[in-house]
Amino acid sequence: MTKSEAKERILKLRKSIDTYRYEYHVLDKQSISDAALDSLKHELYKLEQAHPDLITPDSPTQRVGGKALEKFEKVTHKTRMLSMEDVFSLEEFEKWYERVKKLVGKKQLDLFLMPKLDGLAISLVYENGLLKTGATRGDGLVGEDVTQNVKTIESIPLKLREPKGKKLPERIEVRGEVYFSLKVFEKLNKQLKKEGKIEHANPRNTAAGSVRQLDPHITAERKLSFVAWDLVTDAGQVHQSEEWEFLKEIGFLPTPESGVVSSVLKAQAQYKKLLKKRPSLDYWIDGMVVRVNDNDVYDRLGVVGKTPRGLVAWKFPAEEVTTIVEDIEWTVGRTGAVTPVAVLKPTAVGGTIVKHASLHNYDEIKRLDVRIGDTVILYKAGDVIPKVKNVLKDLRSKEAKAVRPPRTCPVCHEPLMRKEDEVAILCINRNCPARDRERVMHAVRAFEIDGFGPQTAAALLDRGIIQSPAELFKLEPSDFLELEGFAEISANKVVDAIQAKKRVDLSRFIMGLGIKHIGEENAIVLADAFRSLDALKNTSAEDLEAIPGIGKKVADSVVDFFSQEYNLDLIAEYKKNGVKIFPPKKKGTQPLKGKTFVVTGTLEKYSREEVKDLIRQHGGDVSGSVSKKTDFVVAGEEPGSKFDKAKELGIKILPEDEFLRMISS
Repeated sequence: MTKSEAKERILKLRKSIDTYRYEYHVLDKQSISDAALDSLKHELYKLEQAHPDLITPDSPTQRVGGKALEKFEKVTHKTRMLSMEDVFSLEEFEKWYERVKKLVGKKQLDLFLMPKLDGLAISLVYENGLLKTGATRGDGLVGEDVTQNVKTIESIPLKLREPKGKKLPERIEVRGEVYFSLKVFEKLNKQLKKEGKIEHANPRNTAAGSVRQLDPHITAERKLSFVAWDLVTDAGQVHQSEEWEFLKEIGFLPTPESGVVSSVLKAQAQYKKLLKKRPSLDYWIDGMVVRVNDNDVYDRLGVVGKTPRGLVAWKFPAEEVTTIVEDIEWTVGRTGAVTPVAVLKPTAVGGTIVKHASLHNYDEIKRLDVRIGDTVILYKAGDVIPKVKNVLKDLRSKEAKAVRPPRTCPVCHEPLMRKEDEVAILCINRNCPARDRERVMHAVRAFEIDGFGPQTAAALLDRGIIQSPAELFKLEPSDFLELEGFAEISANKVVDAIQAKKRVDLSRFIMGLGIKHIGEENAIVLADAFRSLDALKNTSAEDLEAIPGIGKKVADSVVDFFSQEYNLDLIAEYKKNGVKIFPPKKKGTQPLKGKTFVVTGTLEKYSREEVKDLIRQHGGDVSGSVSKKTDFVVAGEEPGSKFDKAKELGIKILPEDEFLRMISS
């Protein structure tokens, strides 16, 4: 990026960030998520670091928050409330650590670690041991006087305790976070629901709104909590860890799960521990704060703009980030649907580097008004493929290019068509190489064949070794030896993996056929209802529609599939090549009957698919999304948005062991 391009991008980023921050902090309105805003700020910060002469006093990186709300009295902070530099990876954290070591000329620094609570930052001033003022951060220099409201929070002492062997300084300033206990938040929402009132969206915004109530009685009813994370006053502390002990002595709960480490590796271990523990905590955290433990070294490092050099926030993997659309590619699926895929400037989201995102269809491109060169918000929940959530049009450059749908297939170059009642653009060439490859890969995934990827499928099809998914089961090691990258051992291994899947459950076989609108859940419903392929093949649309969960669209699709000679030949070929289809296992005891479950996160003893099978075997239903109809969510590590949605709706969350006890009792 040239300097002139960087300057133009910086100006657009500053304008957008200022708008979003003003809406959030002054108007109590949130147009984009915190994670997406953090991503824009991080991009701006890196551009300004690369071009420091472009930094100006009015840049969002040089300020902390919005203006104080006019409805409160203003309070000027004696010591400015600073912000923190964010890092999003181990590599960025290591660079920060090496930089601060070099600046102070030390080979090793002790680091103080604490969770980054997601609440409202508050400054508390005590005079002669009594609470004098409680104020919000505001713009870092001037905040809002919310003294009467913070007095209602029981975890904030109205009078400080005398520390052992020390005299309280005449003036003490303590900073920390006001937050909602998740248990209290859930209780509040249940009460609101019972009263027919609108439920609150999340605990962070509700905590901020509660502190800003003009009537302190409303704040008192919310039962907020507070943890301290900084002692501004010099009370003789040499290290940050000593501040924690002092804060405890004078009556505060410092941020829990905090402590000192002596290396980057130990800091990384604590980061992973917090990330793993995050779902079980009774408060929201969005990362880990790392501070140089030695206060003298911390002070010597100083401040750059509004950011202390000796302090950094190591953020958890974002579920929403901003990035740039570099191109739009069109891919062909097994049904012939031609789907647009956004080619992105590589960015980290949800713990992985993402280069592509789904755009579903051309109608979605038009709805979002996505153009090549646009800055977009990328969304990822759990294991879901990243998607473009919306376009930040105020950042659009003059060079942004509109997207037009293709007229011919990007693979076989045959003309495309679009049915009146469907959004998909279709390649209707049954012999399209891309369709053949996707049909094979769909079967590979349905049969759960290991060690077989798209390149292998394409190579086998290109050489004419196979022509359909059913021919996978007649492959021999010698067929793979013709392909690049295969030797005798690897060829034998992949053939063994294929042969091991010749015995297949009916539901997996139905799914592997690639019937339109039939995914895993519908395949299981059909297998349970008919128990044999012949029974399903000979049924009518009316009988199918009579099955709970099967609608007209699915019923018509099934009947249409079995009416086509090509598909009947495919089934016959599977059987000829030795595939044996087994009916569903008969269900024994059904302790989960009538209950709907959602499974999310990484589980320890079973995979998510195995847990889903256990739920079905014990009479329960499995859903792919959390709703008010969900009874339980089985959650492992890093559960993502489904966990948050369950919390929001007050749905019971089961750790893996508790779920297993449920089905064994």
